[in-house]
Amino acid sequence: MLLLKRGGKALLQLRQIYKVFNEGTPDEKIALDHVNLDLKQGDFVTVIGSNGAGKSTLMSVISGKIFPDLGVVKVDGKNVTQVSEHRRASLIGRVFQDPMAGTAPSMTIEENMAIAYGRMKKRGMALGVSKKKRSFFKETLENLHLGLENRLEAKVGLLSGGERQALSLLMATFTEPKILLLDEHTAALDPSRAELVTQLTKEIVEKYGLTTLMVTHNMQQALDLGNRLIMMDQGQVIFEAEEQEKEALSVDKLLAEFQRIRGEKMSSDKAILI
Repeated sequence: MLLLKRGGKALLQLRQIYKVFNEGTPDEKIALDHVNLDLKQGDFVTVIGSNGAGKSTLMSVISGKIFPDLGVVKVDGKNVTQVSEHRRASLIGRVFQDPMAGTAPSMTIEENMAIAYGRMKKRGMALGVSKKKRSFFKETLENLHLGLENRLEAKVGLLSGGERQALSLLMATFTEPKILLLDEHTAALDPSRAELVTQLTKEIVEKYGLTTLMVTHNMQQALDLGNRLIMMDQGQVIFEAEEQEKEALSVDKLLAEFQRIRGEKMSSDKAILI
């Protein structure tokens, strides 16, 4: 992969994204309310907000897991609004909160990596593992410093949660996606493993200049990573901080900003305040 410089054209463009669930029923919920967002090449944007703010729905719309009711999604200038998740796989890498997601537990490390590698190809998924691929997989795994390069034939289901998330992160990035989506990818890990995966995330994103959108409940993590930060509430982007402003922020200042905008305190859920 080539190191990409930050700036230039927008690799991700969201225009007036609107999504409602259970429309016309007592359970109607506006998940995204005319959201606009641009990510330029090399941007690393962190997204915070309380439960139900629309963060995960935003990620699902970008990945193609769900389609918006209104609005346009563009990746690298291409309109992908109605393009299926499978067809966007070569453009978008995604790591989920659940360490069990994103990998096939009954398959080996190298078989999982071969499937991810196949997403770069125009025809199907190259499941076979050649000597050349195996060498590439080993070299790539060495960057994790977890010894997984010596366990290529181990079943992924036998790995720890942290190891699986590290592998998922690697698999989502070595296919050179236009956009990397990190959906609370450290939330289910114990503190030491979460710290490890967070550090790996920082290193990999910086090394390859990946254009990244990361959802997190951990406000300090959102401040520590990336060059931009956005805050969501009730399906809207209510606050955005560019790099210089973000560097001056703290958790207390973010909470105060939410109260200033909404006229009330943010949820006291401890997971939000870490």
